[in-house]
Amino acid sequence: MLSCIKIVEICGIGPGPFCAMHLADLGAQVIAVERDASTSVTGGAKAAKSPMNRGKRSIVADLKTPEGRETVLKLIDSADALIEGMRPGVMERLGLGPEVLLTRNPKLVYGRMTGWGQGGPMAHAAGHDNNYISLSGALYYSGTAGEVPSSPITLLGDIGGGALYLAIGLLAGILNARSTGKGTVVDAAIVDGSAHMMQLLLSMAARGGLQEQRGKSMHDGSHFYATYRCADGHYVSLGSLEPQFYALLLEKLELQNDPRFAKQWDMSRWGEMRAAFEGIFVTRTRAQWCELLEGSDVCFAPVLSPREASEHPHMVERDVYFERDGMLQAHPAPRFDGQVVTPGATPSRGADTEQVMAALAAGGEGLWS
Repeated sequence: MLSCIKIVEICGIGPGPFCAMHLADLGAQVIAVERDASTSVTGGAKAAKSPMNRGKRSIVADLKTPEGRETVLKLIDSADALIEGMRPGVMERLGLGPEVLLTRNPKLVYGRMTGWGQGGPMAHAAGHDNNYISLSGALYYSGTAGEVPSSPITLLGDIGGGALYLAIGLLAGILNARSTGKGTVVDAAIVDGSAHMMQLLLSMAARGGLQEQRGKSMHDGSHFYATYRCADGHYVSLGSLEPQFYALLLEKLELQNDPRFAKQWDMSRWGEMRAAFEGIFVTRTRAQWCELLEGSDVCFAPVLSPREASEHPHMVERDVYFERDGMLQAHPAPRFDGQVVTPGATPSRGADTEQVMAALAAGGEGLWS
């Protein structure tokens, strides 16, 4: 779908490489400029072949040298976009900041991936996924009132609020550049993206469905939208929000005539009803609950590990996961015309250096072919 798009990635860690991988999964041509293994932040043999580089070409260059800088400058001459995830000011100090690169290629879309953003009091501070979503407010409603707030590692911040927002920004910038001839700088900050992801949840406040205090709203306080422990220590999730789904849940649990559960939206009794559900769900194993509830309109699913998910009949039927390079991976998403796409091969670090350098030496001929 994106085979006409050419991207140079200045490799780092986390959301930048994921963004470039996602675009490569969708067909974009990506040249990943990596550090030598001896200077890599991940270093060592494990860093020699990263699944995050699937579908890309990999070259090694030292950006602190004139040769490395010149390599990047030549690469962006014919590129649509560049991705970098350094702290603010690092690329400028390397002589590869937006002003230099857009002067050389006015149509370039310069994608900047950070946690705190290019400006603001926190811009130059170190941080990680959990810090960014803490400051943005996105972590606040994760868990019930009595639990420590937590969220799935990397998903809400690095990927959701970071990589995917950068991908959208790059594509929007490229479309604009192709119609106007003018490139742009995309400032993709995880604090911005994860805050923007809250908009659907925040819209509930206007209808009275979101309270400032944790544990007082449907998603973090009700009994019908929650996760429960089973007899075997595994978990299941419920999302029986709509009245017809809630009625079916009560029927499945043989509670349809129990007056304790008659008023679904009586928030004053949510704690009592949730405690009762906890006592019910702990009486059966996860497999037993799946046998009773899975596939029904109760809005139910087991909580699975990635390995378990890869073996679930629904995920197998849809061919969501596959194994390559000794690692469980997910196929590209979304799908087009119902087709499952197998992503490109994963190169070892620097595997394409010689070929890319030869193409640059020849004036760029064949560089992106």
